[in-house]
Amino acid sequence: MPTPDPQSFSRAWLEAFNAHDLEARLSHFAGDVVFTTPVAARALPETGGVVRGIDALRAYWTLALKKVPDLHFELLGVYTGIDTLVLNYRNQAGGQACEVLTFRGDLVSEGHATYLGASAQAGGAPTTSGASADFRAE
Repeated sequence: MPTPDPQSFSRAWLEAFNAHDLEARLSHFAGDVVFTTPVAARALPETGGVVRGIDALRAYWTLALKKVPDLHFELLGVYTGIDTLVLNYRNQAGGQACEVLTFRGDLVSEGHATYLGASAQAGGAPTTSGASADFRAE
C-alpha cells in the first residue's frame, strides 16, 4: 500500500509538532496505533517504551510538551518505502532522530522513534516524582 505524499505529510507533521498542536499531530495516526520510543521507556517505565492507542499517545505527547515547552524539530530528510516514511530530524537540543512510520491507508498504524548515538540518552529521564524530564530526544 503506498504512503501519503512524502513532502505534504512531512510538512504537515513538522508544522503540527512545532506549533504544539497535539490534535493536528494525532490526526495522522490510527486509533489503534502502536508507537515505540526509548524516551517513553524512561518517562513512563510501565510502558516498556511501547505506547498503544491514540489516547496513550496523546497522554505521552502531552507530558512531553509539558516537560519541554520549547520542544521543536528541524526536518533533515524524508525517506520513502512501500508503506513507510522515515522522517529524519534534529530537535531543539541538537539531538538527531528518525521516526519510522508505517501506514495503513493515510494513517500511521505503527511508529518507531529512533535516535543517533548519544541523542537517545540526552538529558535525564523524567522521574515519577515529576523531576527533570528528558523529552529532548523527541
